Amino acid sequence: MGKVIALANQKGGVGKTTTAINLGASLASLDRKVLVVDIDPQANSTSGLGLPKSGIDATSYDLLRGDAPASAVHETAFPNLFLVPATRDLVGAEIELVEVPDREHRLKQAVDRLRDAYDYVLIDCPPSLGLLTLNGLCAADGVLIPIQCEYFALEGVTDLLETIDRVKITLNPMLQIAGVLLTMYDDRTNLARQVVEDIRSHFGERVFRTLIPRSVRLAEAPSFGKPILAYDIRSKGAEAYLNLAAEVISR
Repeated sequence: MGKVIALANQKGGVGKTTTAINLGASLASLDRKVLVVDIDPQANSTSGLGLPKSGIDATSYDLLRGDAPASAVHETAFPNLFLVPATRDLVGAEIELVEVPDREHRLKQAVDRLRDAYDYVLIDCPPSLGLLTLNGLCAADGVLIPIQCEYFALEGVTDLLETIDRVKITLNPMLQIAGVLLTMYDDRTNLARQVVEDIRSHFGERVFRTLIPRSVRLAEAPSFGKPILAYDIRSKGAEAYLNLAAEVISR
């Protein structure tokens, strides 16, 4: 049975989607079969893996409606890496789901029908703590929390941890923190080093050893619809995500 990991942080711009794309590709490059499920209405994982944000027959919106799990899975140009894309239809999904019975588990019901075919399922959650993210947390075995190495790094993380605890108590007792990932690290600044020290002190062994660097190449790759391994395999970003994939596998 595949491991299901939700990537979540209600604070935007922390490298969550970048990690979903590049961790997925890095795991795939290590001969793991990987499915990325995009449940963010911005659909950045979708475009970052080379699929259009519109005109797709079956998407994560259909999974949440309870329709056609298998047909929602699309191949990407990267070997072993598959995607359930998102479109802007997800904007209305939270409203539509309000009256649906067992609405928090709609994604879980679909993912449970797919997970046996994959080694890893990565769920790219939106930057909020709404019903879409709640569905991601209920479907997951673990949560990977990206935190950027900046001054307000821990802002909002307390709310996320409280939400994870509530989900674990009431909806998904198997949910664990899969790890805390430090992103946008710039070793030239004292501030970044201090943030790393503070977060490691706060979260201890749950923090991955790998630091994801601030990188122009990482920022450029999504505009070409490619993970960093396909865009510039010699870059520091590619090396970092390969190291992260090895850590995820070892955990």
